[in-house]
Amino acid sequence: MIEFHPLRPEDRPAIERYTLTSDIRNCDLAFANMYCWQGVYRSAWAEVEGFLVVRFYIDGGPRIGYMQPVGPGDFTGIVPLLADDARAYGQRLRLVGLTDEGCRALRERYPGRFAFDADRALADYIYDAEALRTLRGSRYQPKRNHFNRFAAEYPDYRYEELTPERFAECMTLERAWRRTHEGHAAELNAEQRAMQRAFEHFEALALYGGCIYVGDRLAAFTYGSAVGEDTFVTHVEKADTAFEGAFTAINKLFAEHLPERFGRINREEDLGLEGLRRAKLSYHPSELLLKYTAIDLRDDEKECKELWQKAFGDDDAFVDRFLTRYYDPRRMLSVRRDGRLAAMLHLLPFDSDAGPVNYIYGVATDPDFRGRGLASELMRRAVQLCDRRGETAMLIPAPEQAWLRDFYGCFGFTGAVPATFDAADDFDFGTGDPDTDRAMLRLRDPATPLPERLTCHYRK
Repeated sequence: MIEFHPLRPEDRPAIERYTLTSDIRNCDLAFANMYCWQGVYRSAWAEVEGFLVVRFYIDGGPRIGYMQPVGPGDFTGIVPLLADDARAYGQRLRLVGLTDEGCRALRERYPGRFAFDADRALADYIYDAEALRTLRGSRYQPKRNHFNRFAAEYPDYRYEELTPERFAECMTLERAWRRTHEGHAAELNAEQRAMQRAFEHFEALALYGGCIYVGDRLAAFTYGSAVGEDTFVTHVEKADTAFEGAFTAINKLFAEHLPERFGRINREEDLGLEGLRRAKLSYHPSELLLKYTAIDLRDDEKECKELWQKAFGDDDAFVDRFLTRYYDPRRMLSVRRDGRLAAMLHLLPFDSDAGPVNYIYGVATDPDFRGRGLASELMRRAVQLCDRRGETAMLIPAPEQAWLRDFYGCFGFTGAVPATFDAADDFDFGTGDPDTDRAMLRLRDPATPLPERLTCHYRK
């Protein structure tokens, strides 16, 4: 096993010796972020053959992840050591925060070994610092107007550097802001603890911040740290919404006061929150930095991927997303022949307008074993399982293969109901064309009328 160490403020020089000289601009590699959120992610670090390795618990849960190793040269040589470390915890290797170059290196060194996926909700928003300072150009006109209204409405506003004597006021403002966002209590409580850590070690973490006062009242504050020699990460930004335009003002004024060496500002992720996404996009990022996860595939997953691509011809990105987010061997029915995966289907749980449904998805037979009744065998098993559970079954036949409707009709499926899928990652569970997605249903009570249309929500 690799000897990992918990993060301490005094470890910053050793860690930033790697991160500040790297061209990776991932906000998760900012030392202050790693340290302040250590209570959630239990991050630890090690130096392995000339690379910085950060290990953490994904979403604060039981699964271990390893950030892309940072250092000069090709990191893929230490992948076996990371895999051994994960295996010592009874887990498989998950490499997180990979760049495009990191993915490419893994594919070349270990072809077929990993599945790759990126979550749009975790993409970093990177901006041109000069654009945020000046708000120049027609596309920033609304922001300029917003700032000018703030300046006219509150002519006594002033910008100040964030210093320790202001920390208590910042926490008071944060608590007031948090009371208006009670729907995300767990996340916000964790953020509050991270802020407290930041304020306790502000200088040691090399944090830099600013705040706006209107008269004697704190209207907004922000702070962050460097993740590269030319990139600054904004970790926290809070404003009292009683002051209209305060968010726009702190954003602009803080960018103006950043050291000139920072040509780029990373404002972190939107976490899939619609309002936050709109706000971040409204500042016109110069780059959306996708961060990939690579999962060391088990043998059953490799077999599933191989058969899927033989049967359907889908690309790696599509199948990898299915494998990393929706595949579960307990939900797959399969037939093996001659030591190979010969046929399969997946039973995916959804909530729908017709109640809970089992979606029969990815029905595939290896071309070498077609014509032997394997798909029929799997369908019989699937409907028997659904019947035992007392649940509706549904499927969507490929529209270009009209004969499939007769085939599935033999197992009690009927109808052609327009169906849409609501998935957090916009994964397409249909045919790829929402205008032709028509579901066939096998209802628990055949006398029940079919719904006019179906909206299906994936149930984890």
